[in-house]
Amino acid sequence: MVIAEAEIWKLLEQVPDPEIPVISILDLGILRNVQWVNDTNEKQLKITITPTYSGCPAMDAIALQIRLILAEAGYKNVQIEYQLSPAWTTDWMSEKGKQKLKAYGIAPPLAQHQNDTLFSEGPQVPCPKCNANDTELISAFGATSCKALYRCKACNEPFDYFKCHR
Repeated sequence: MVIAEAEIWKLLEQVPDPEIPVISILDLGILRNVQWVNDTNEKQLKITITPTYSGCPAMDAIALQIRLILAEAGYKNVQIEYQLSPAWTTDWMSEKGKQKLKAYGIAPPLAQHQNDTLFSEGPQVPCPKCNANDTELISAFGATSCKALYRCKACNEPFDYFKCHR
């Protein structure tokens, strides 16, 4: 039985990012395509994903979760393709995903800071906990390569900022 690709997208919305479990691969924007292709004897489901950066260690865990969720739904003939070009960008993140990041305590990427290098002072990032704008960059690299570490001067809490990638 072959179901519509839209139903597969809905199933895959359940796959969380292993490093930030409150956001799905759909919200993160790494799920690029879902399509049925003809295999020798039966239809094959081809899933295309793009890593947030080259060498992202979470990709194998994500591919495994995709296979498990699809297998539970009865889909065994699944091909997962890694697409490196075009490179992933934070523009692909959903607004819902950005709100989930903020609620989790991670400042979402700020589009207006797309050209900041984060090597000196970094962009002015609002605190996701108290919304204060009086924050400072502690380290250009946070818990993962895609995040920077900040501290809020108003509430004195440290927080991660999901760096803008374009």
